[in-house]
Order: sequence, then C-alpha cells, then structure tokens
Amino acid sequence: MSLRAFRRLRRGAAPYVLIGTLAACLVAVPAVASPPSSLSSKRAEATQVVNEINGLNASLGRADELLNLANLQLEHVQRDIKENRHELRVAKLNLAKSQRTIARRLVTLYTTGTQTSTLELILGAKSLDDILNQLDTENRVSSVDDQVIGQVQLFKASVKEHAQKLAVERRQVTRLVAMRRTQERAIQVRLGERRRLLSSLNGQIAELVREQQAAQVISAQQARARAAEAQGQQAQIAAGSVVGASAQTPEGATVIPPSNYGGAVGVALGEQGVPYVWGGSSPGGFDCSGLVMYAYSAVGVSLPHSSYAQWNMGVAVPRDQLQPGDLVFFDGLGHVGLYIGGGLFVHAPHTGTVVQVASLDSGWYAATYVGARRIL
Repeated sequence: MSLRAFRRLRRGAAPYVLIGTLAACLVAVPAVASPPSSLSSKRAEATQVVNEINGLNASLGRADELLNLANLQLEHVQRDIKENRHELRVAKLNLAKSQRTIARRLVTLYTTGTQTSTLELILGAKSLDDILNQLDTENRVSSVDDQVIGQVQLFKASVKEHAQKLAVERRQVTRLVAMRRTQERAIQVRLGERRRLLSSLNGQIAELVREQQAAQVISAQQARARAAEAQGQQAQIAAGSVVGASAQTPEGATVIPPSNYGGAVGVALGEQGVPYVWGGSSPGGFDCSGLVMYAYSAVGVSLPHSSYAQWNMGVAVPRDQLQPGDLVFFDGLGHVGLYIGGGLFVHAPHTGTVVQVASLDSGWYAATYVGARRIL
C-alpha cells in the first residue's frame, strides 16, 4: 500500500475497504504444494498391482479346481485299471479251468483200459442203440465244450483290449495332471512376484508420505509464523483507525464479522457415522478437509479440498470468539474440523474411524490446536 493511501486511511477515507484489502493481503498464506506426483504414481501403481493380485488369486482358484478334476479323472482310470486286471485274471483262470475239464473228458472218452473194450470206453454202451445215443451225446458235449472255450477266449480278448485302452487313457490323464500342476506353479510364482512388488511399493509410499508430512509440518510452522506476523501488522494498522468493521471497541476487543454459515454444521453433523476414506469428499466416505468442503458446498460456498489451503480462507478467529461454522485447525494445519458450539467440533479423524464429535479441550486436540478461521 502506498504512503498516500495510508494517509487517506488515517484521514478516514474509505477505511473499511482499505483495511479489508490490507488484511486479506497480509493474512493470506500460500497453500502447501499438492502431494508429489511420484506419490500419486506410486499409489496408482500399487492399485494396479493389487488388481493384478486379485486376478491371480482368482486364476489360482480356478487352477486348483481344474487340478482337482484331473486328479479325480486319474483316480477313476486307476480304479478301472485295477478292476480290469482282476477281470483278466478271472478270464485266464476260467479259460484254464475249461481247458482242463475238456481235456479230462477227452481222456475219459478216448483212453482205453485193460478190462473193457475200446468201444465200451468210448461209447459207454454194449448195444447198437446205446452206441448211437452215446455218439449223439458225445457230439453235443463236444460242441458245448467248444462254445465254452470260445466264449472264455472272447472275454479274455475283450479284457485285454480294454486294458490297452485304459493304459492309453491313464497316460493322457497323467499328462493332464502334470500340466495342471505346472500351470498352478506358474500362477503361484507370478503371484509371489506381484506380492513382493506390492510390499516394495507400500514401503516406497510410506517413505514418500513421511517426507510429505515432514514438509507439511515445516510449511505449517512457516504459515503460522506468517499468519502471526500478518495479524500483528493488521492490529497495528487498525489501532490508527476509529471506524470500519475491524476497528477496536473502547474496551480494546477486536470486532469480527459474525458467522453466516452455521448451516454447514448441520450438514456435517448429518454425516456422523460415515467412515473415514483417504481423499474422500462424499457421503461414501470423508477425510477431514473433504467433510468441511462438502458441508460448505451444501450452503453454497466453495472451499479447497486441503486443510492447508482452507487455512487461507476467511479471517482468523480467537478461540474465545468461536461461532458455529468456524473452521478449527490442529496438528500443524494437518487436521481440520467444524466448530459446533460449546467447545465441541465435528470432524473425520483418521483411517479406521467415522465422522464424529469431539471436544477442543480433549488431550490431543487441546495439545495440537493451531487456530480457527471464519468464512465470510
């Protein structure tokens, strides 16, 4: 401000406008820079890796079930092979038994003895009628024997053919099981790589966050120092004027315009119980500055989504003059809430909590309280 303008102020020329302009210039503090792009890119990369891990987990589940199915198929084939081997042994025994029975019959029919004639041994009769009957019976017995042998041999051949088919099927299913296991191991290897990468990314993100928080603390300290200096200069200028919205009363108290946005408090209180979500600014989830921004947007005021940037809005308010709707700041400007009256404020504390009411006089908040701003 020029010396001429200051003299006009001393003479009372447009003091309200000039003091308001000067206060805005002096109190304004540059906002803390947004998080480094590297942090955003690391978070995006971590999110992508998490999605890949979820996909690999699903693939691993499918691979497990396919391996289970292949093992069941192999068990069925092995059981069929065992049963077929048993049937083959039975067929061989039946064939041998049939061959021995028929051989004994032939021996009985065609072997001669010492006391009977060949005709008696072969035909089993001494008359012509008996001979003819014996011949007919012998032919039929011989035919039946041939059929029995033929059937047993056919069964044996069928069992052998089935055994060959089962052997081929077992080789195929065994290869399928091996292939499924290989696929499963490949997915597990890939999953292990993604998990190790995610762990590394989380470590890098944590380090970047620590660096960012350290920078924010330094910026907050600088902001408080500049704000205190600006307020001191504002008080000195105001002391030379007897008119205007920020003039001193005879008692020496600073007059601050009243809060016009108490309605924002009702909006914020209506969101109690909503979970804290990093970067959240909607009823689906809030972070601290997101809740304040959302509440004020509901009453027609646009605020930035940053507690550090919100500190630059409005005017400073002494603690003993707080009114509903004032923004209260803590932890080096790293946290913000909305004053609701009676020493209480509503806020979204941190991950794992929900929007809730707290007291300015409670331990951590009392110890880290920075100041308050009133949106005009």
